[in-house]
Amino acid sequence: MASELIASVGENALSGAGNPLALVQLSRLSWSYAKSLQCAARQGLRRVSSLTFAVLLQTFMKKSLALVFTLVAGMGLMSPVGAAPKTAQAGQTAKNVAAGIELGSVSALVYDAGAGEVLYEKNHRFTVPIASITKLMTAMVVLDANLPMDEWLTITREDRDTLKNTYSRVRFGSELTREDLLLIALMSSENRAASALGRHYPGGRTAFIKAMNAKAAALGMKNTRFVDSTGLSDANVSTAEDLVKMVSAAMNYDKIREFTTTADHLAKFRSPRYNLSYVNTNLLVRRGEWDIGLSKTGFINEAGHCLVMQAEIDGKPIVMVFLDSFGKRTSVGDAARVKKWINTGKSGPIARSARDYARSKAQTRKASEG
Repeated sequence: MASELIASVGENALSGAGNPLALVQLSRLSWSYAKSLQCAARQGLRRVSSLTFAVLLQTFMKKSLALVFTLVAGMGLMSPVGAAPKTAQAGQTAKNVAAGIELGSVSALVYDAGAGEVLYEKNHRFTVPIASITKLMTAMVVLDANLPMDEWLTITREDRDTLKNTYSRVRFGSELTREDLLLIALMSSENRAASALGRHYPGGRTAFIKAMNAKAAALGMKNTRFVDSTGLSDANVSTAEDLVKMVSAAMNYDKIREFTTTADHLAKFRSPRYNLSYVNTNLLVRRGEWDIGLSKTGFINEAGHCLVMQAEIDGKPIVMVFLDSFGKRTSVGDAARVKKWINTGKSGPIARSARDYARSKAQTRKASEG
């Protein structure tokens, strides 16, 4: 019977890895069989009633179409209904997409410090401004110098921001201990505090910047350069790859781990006496829902929003670097996506605005590099 022949051709097409000739043959036989049934119905042959014929024809066509679509899909000529092909963002490898993770930052790197394994990378060798992520290096240089942390240092007009004219509540002429200056520089990104720390270094700012770059070289940060201790200059540049090295090194300092994960602090100044309340610039630290070992945020227009973190996720020490994120929430959102991805295998969606921003910035960067 024609129906049996059609079934036979269908099986051969499936077993033949989607042979196009078999598919064409199946289509022709299906059409021929349908026309024959239609003709038989019109002539009233074999006493097939119109109602019975309609049922038979509908059942046949459904099965035939289902088989045809199955064959076409198996040959890779079409996607299942509702399924969109996964495409990588600019700079995002196919491996990352296949692994179920997509992040919104222009540059990113996720590293399992326990296993010594890179879990995710995206434009990780772009050399870009890093804003206040700089202050992690500032802290390491201060602590390496073994200077007295209880020494009172004076904040002067030399510590004002002449690059971006950012606002600070710290009054010129007031004093704070080196320890508290380091604390508010790390947890709240206080720029006058970071400037005063560099200025009070033996040999002054010039010696401090030299020590910062020497430390970077010693850590193997080959694409990193510092020109100030605050990160306000867009000439402070690095890569996501280099910053994983810096975060890993900073994790060896007890005070950096403690200060960067302090949620809030009351700084007590003298000359004149006044108090200022500070909070951590990282929302995830303030919420207290993560097991965070180290954290630092950064922002200037040239750098976009930046975040570096070390956190325990699923029992693993994960280092995360997110550079040049769109808006205040994208970098924090990327951290949440990494956590979800490690725990569930899927990172979840990102906002279209963040995706478009990252794609545009990456494409512009690559075009400028030729």
